[in-house]
Amino acid sequence: MKKDDTEKRAKVKVIQFDQHKHTLSETEQPCETFADVGGLEDVKKKIKMDFILPLQNPEYFKAFGKATGGSLLLFGPPGCGKTFIAKAIAGEIQANFIHLELQAILSMYVGESEHNLHDIFEKARENSPCVLFIDEMDSIGGNRQGMSQHHDRVLVNQLLVELDGLGSFNDGVYVIGATNTPWYLDPALRRPGRFNKMIFLPPPTEEERIEILKLKLLNKPQEKIAIEEIAKATAHFSGADLEQLISDASDQAIERSLQQGELLPVTQTDVVNSLKGRLSSTLEWFGTAKNYAMFSDANKEYQTVLEYMKKNKIK
Repeated sequence: MKKDDTEKRAKVKVIQFDQHKHTLSETEQPCETFADVGGLEDVKKKIKMDFILPLQNPEYFKAFGKATGGSLLLFGPPGCGKTFIAKAIAGEIQANFIHLELQAILSMYVGESEHNLHDIFEKARENSPCVLFIDEMDSIGGNRQGMSQHHDRVLVNQLLVELDGLGSFNDGVYVIGATNTPWYLDPALRRPGRFNKMIFLPPPTEEERIEILKLKLLNKPQEKIAIEEIAKATAHFSGADLEQLISDASDQAIERSLQQGELLPVTQTDVVNSLKGRLSSTLEWFGTAKNYAMFSDANKEYQTVLEYMKKNKIK
């Protein structure tokens, strides 16, 4: 990487909302880019077309009436890197980054949650180009028909109002939502002009699991561990599943060290013992997603899930 590229990326900011002070504090963002995202080539290709190329070549897109901004919904099993992908997008385009979580805007006072949400969108507009990442999208934009509380419905209404600016005053603002349960989102959020583009983030491949395991074992006292064997035995595991696997194996090494009064390494046996009886947390998600894809998918939005399940022999 060239020195000037490094300096540019070092200036990218993460903007975090402080719900107690109702202000935004800025910190430097780690320089994640797509180069740091292992695999997911199809995902990165689509994101480049939808977000990165419009910013780099605005004249081509504006000629066809397309603004340099937009919305994207990332969905998939828990622990498969949706937040990391969103940060990598900000790093690719040297944009500011706002990570919006539900607890950052909720307030006990009537109308204040909607006001907080508006403030965050305003800050994103002031700092464009900006990636506004809305985590756990279903907790903010759930289906209003199933809501018993009036203030929950009003918050969804406010989100719709803010997103309706995507064709005008949100130019240069990239709104990215992430959810494990896209079928619970309010239908109004899915119409064209809002979150009409969905990208499925699957669990890591075997090659990606090897890299994740290497990363999780890095700098830990360890004997020679057959990482390739562990990766093969952890089909459909999410990144979070793999992290927990190594954490449990490390706990065994720590317990052994305390008993013997000396530092002992993580062994192959520790990892294998941690793996016994453990199932991937993504399998339950695929079971639910399959039902929606087969029986409630009028627009064929979840066909990528069915294709993935067929290819990877998930029943």
